[in-house]
Amino acid sequence: MSGVRTQAERLIAEAVETLSAAGVPSPEVDAELLLSHVTGTPRALVRRAPVQQPQRAVYLEMIAARARRVPLQHITGVASFRHVDVEVGPGVFVPRPETEVMTGWVIDQVKGDDAPVVVELCAGSGAISLSVVHEVPRARVHAVELDEKAHAWALRNLDEAGVDLRQGDMADAFADLDGTVDAVVANPPYIPLGAWESVAPEARDHDPALALWSGEDGLDAMRVVEQAAWRLLRPGGVVAAEHADAQGESAPQVFAPRWSEVRDHPDLAGRPRFVTARRP
Repeated sequence: MSGVRTQAERLIAEAVETLSAAGVPSPEVDAELLLSHVTGTPRALVRRAPVQQPQRAVYLEMIAARARRVPLQHITGVASFRHVDVEVGPGVFVPRPETEVMTGWVIDQVKGDDAPVVVELCAGSGAISLSVVHEVPRARVHAVELDEKAHAWALRNLDEAGVDLRQGDMADAFADLDGTVDAVVANPPYIPLGAWESVAPEARDHDPALALWSGEDGLDAMRVVEQAAWRLLRPGGVVAAEHADAQGESAPQVFAPRWSEVRDHPDLAGRPRFVTARRP
């Protein structure tokens, strides 16, 4: 009877059709992950999982929400990032896998230091800061987020992590740390205002506007990151900042005039993704 599909397999097949018709980029993955979330069964085993009627009803509601292009992480309430999970929902930017590579670069820069001081600008959910604390327990981590709703999410995620989290503008944040910081990391807004149509509905309609748009060329926030990092870092300290894949040349140019070792780095897909530099 191996040819007979289980209820879970039928549910997943129907969900894949619904999500595909809605233009969801990864319909099968999302269908399996949502059923895994509902049933508490690992994704690798979810096609054989028993599904109770109340679970089926919840699953169908979740698939309908995903078909409306509500982010998967908003539906489950959790986003996985490197080796940690963070709570996310309306009002906070969902951390992306691309940002994990930049975070790893920063961790590699400071993990050999005694008690490195790390500052995260534009903290959002706090995923980067939480990862640094998790992987470099000796680090003293400070984070700042301007948006009130996003700050509330970061507060939940960093509550017991020992991170100095503040709400405010990165332009003048942490004046008490000027010239003492070992690493500054930021995933600032970087989408040009004219690129509205090219942005996926999950981001455009659900991520906070403050985390997305950044002037005509998408680099307004990057220029503030450059200025803040210059102020905060000790001589020899490093900065890493994420950018759009179309900014592989323009983002490094923001740092070129007065920084050393200005380099651009690819993400896991090989696309230009973040710039690093060292304060001379």
